[in-house]
Amino acid sequence: MSDFSTKIFIYLVVVLSAILHEYAHAWAALRAGDPTAKYEGRLTLNPLAHLDAFGTVLLPLILLFSGGFFVGYAKPVPINPYNFKNQRKGLIQVSLAGVVANLVIGLIFSFLFVLFLSNDWGSLFFQSLLSLVAYINIILAIFNLIPVPPLDGSKLLQAVLPPKLQLAWVKLNAYGSWAGIVIALTIAFFVVGPLAKVVFSLFVRLADLVF
Repeated sequence: MSDFSTKIFIYLVVVLSAILHEYAHAWAALRAGDPTAKYEGRLTLNPLAHLDAFGTVLLPLILLFSGGFFVGYAKPVPINPYNFKNQRKGLIQVSLAGVVANLVIGLIFSFLFVLFLSNDWGSLFFQSLLSLVAYINIILAIFNLIPVPPLDGSKLLQAVLPPKLQLAWVKLNAYGSWAGIVIALTIAFFVVGPLAKVVFSLFVRLADLVF
């Protein structure tokens, strides 16, 4: 696979994984009692419902082909926590839903990687693609757990904070999105990659026990 094809593959994997991530948020919100995302047309796997023209298409492609690194985002799923049957529990469930979705994808493709590798199925190149899909999804899961706005980890932290601190955290989130992204990318540069390798290794070891 050429360098161009590799970058396109990475881009497609990230975008499709992000769509599943956002769908999981919408599904979890509906289960928790909030139909906002459903009414906004976000409870769907149709990519067009989740794509952001700048954040999902223009920005990541420019960065990927000019600097070799990837930054992008899908449209956030709208939620109204006041609709949740249990606000704290609902916010935790919705915040974790996207992360869990990416981890499940990462686990499935880690198992597929080990299955194909141990049985000598497919080429080494195809096996490497399976591992890449797993690794990308693990990175997405860990990155979204960073507790800075507007990432899922920030909303998860909000849900577990004492009520007196929640309002202050919500106000901080409202004004700190861009600053949060800078902080998150800095943390990601030093922490997310190495931690993703550890998680991927654990998934591979678990798959080894099965196969």
